[in-house]
Amino acid sequence: MIELDGVEKRFVVRAKTGRLRRERREVMAVDGISFAIERGSMVGYVGPNGAGKSTTVKMLTGILVPSGGRLRVAGLDPSRQRIELTRRIGVVFGQRSQLWWDLPLLDSFELLRHIYRVPAQRHRANLDRFAEVLELGSFLSTPVRQLSLGQRMRGELTAALLHDPEIVFLDEPTIGLDVVAKAAVREFLAEVNRERGVTVLLTTHDLADIERLCSRLLIVDHGRLIWDGGLDELKRRYGQERTMVVDLEEAAPPLDVPGARVVRVDGPRQWLSFRRDETSAAELTAAVAARSHLVDLAIEETEIEEIVRRIYATGAAPAVS
Repeated sequence: MIELDGVEKRFVVRAKTGRLRRERREVMAVDGISFAIERGSMVGYVGPNGAGKSTTVKMLTGILVPSGGRLRVAGLDPSRQRIELTRRIGVVFGQRSQLWWDLPLLDSFELLRHIYRVPAQRHRANLDRFAEVLELGSFLSTPVRQLSLGQRMRGELTAALLHDPEIVFLDEPTIGLDVVAKAAVREFLAEVNRERGVTVLLTTHDLADIERLCSRLLIVDHGRLIWDGGLDELKRRYGQERTMVVDLEEAAPPLDVPGARVVRVDGPRQWLSFRRDETSAAELTAAVAARSHLVDLAIEETEIEEIVRRIYATGAAPAVS
């Protein structure tokens, strides 16, 4: 459904070099990115600010024209066949709105029905379903400008999916949302992907979105793809460090346990860091229990945000499939 082969995007900027002089220079925002996404996949696309994520999405949706390389979305060239492509994709930009600010949410949906030429019966069925899942009923008649951020984002997702797109591009869809709103959005996206087979490319800084929704992760840095693979594989390669949190019967000095080091102590609770390839959780549990009365324990895996931070910090560039 999505194919990129050596795609590049260069921008020309002018930097001030003196009181009256400006220097013209070229910035490579996307530098030879290649990947393919199959129909029905849900893929995360992450990277730091300025890495090239939003630029990639804008090229995939036809907003920007690539400077080099080849890309296809649903078999179409986005920049040359933009109108045809628009009918087959949905887009949500977390900081941009496709809703009419002064109109009730329901009126925005009706306008979009005419723009996309969606049959009335199909539009009604989709709207009823989305209104149920996203709990839109209480604010469908409210002007968009009066909606909370969480309500507006649920409206944006509905607007992007009312015309039954084959592919949805989501750029920061949960930005600024509270925990409850994020959970509702994630559940909705998972259902749409599962029940309708919609292909989803999710760009976000919230790696919890990726962990809950995507089995495949693309990591981009300085316009280049540095990881393309599964989350489990990423954790195995860069998430060897695990943490055992133990609750002892009473406060004690840091435990001296082979294969682990205490990284934090808070009263009777201690945090022990260990590598999964050197020490098993069972071995460590037995060692701790032999030294002190153990009340409770939990194993914490390395958070994916920390794994990605390590990749950036070390400059590691894993093999990209």
